[in-house]
Amino acid sequence: MWKHSTPGIPDDLFDRVEDVPITKEEVRVIQISKARLSLGQTVYDVGCGSGSISIEASHQVGSTGKVFSIDVDPNAVELTKRNLNKFQVSNVSVILGNAMQKINELPIADAIFIGGTGGETSEIVKLCEAKLKQGGRIVIGTILIETLYSVLNTIEKLKFSSIDIIQVTISKSKKTSTGTMFLARNPVTIISATKI
Repeated sequence: MWKHSTPGIPDDLFDRVEDVPITKEEVRVIQISKARLSLGQTVYDVGCGSGSISIEASHQVGSTGKVFSIDVDPNAVELTKRNLNKFQVSNVSVILGNAMQKINELPIADAIFIGGTGGETSEIVKLCEAKLKQGGRIVIGTILIETLYSVLNTIEKLKFSSIDIIQVTISKSKKTSTGTMFLARNPVTIISATKI
């Protein structure tokens, strides 16, 4: 379905359901680039939601790589599976459960994406640091200021370097009866870092 090697699958190609979030296309492209993925790598997608990051990452790591998608919401897990089937992706394992418990069962990762975590982001970052290879990358998307503050405090105390923080606000065009206007989306702060 997606025949390109570059990330940026349009949002409207993904199946969607109410109350299951999706990392929007442009934000997803930035997060994928911040992870610096290569063929054959192992990746976690914590709080996978619709599976959009998992699918983009699976294309980057190729058939010799592996992606582990975790979500505590059964609706998110089912939606991720549906999207994996739709995009004919076979190198992703979807895990239903609390990331705080499931992360310890996974193999060591080259890169970890952290999205929706139900308020446990800092604790999940601590767990992920222990499961990340030296030189591995962590990429965290946040919307709430409180989450950003908590994650930054945690990242600075752990074995991370090259800490990069960006905030992006995307506006998308929309046709109206009189012309084209831009509609702004919520700003997203992306924290990325390398384990030393």
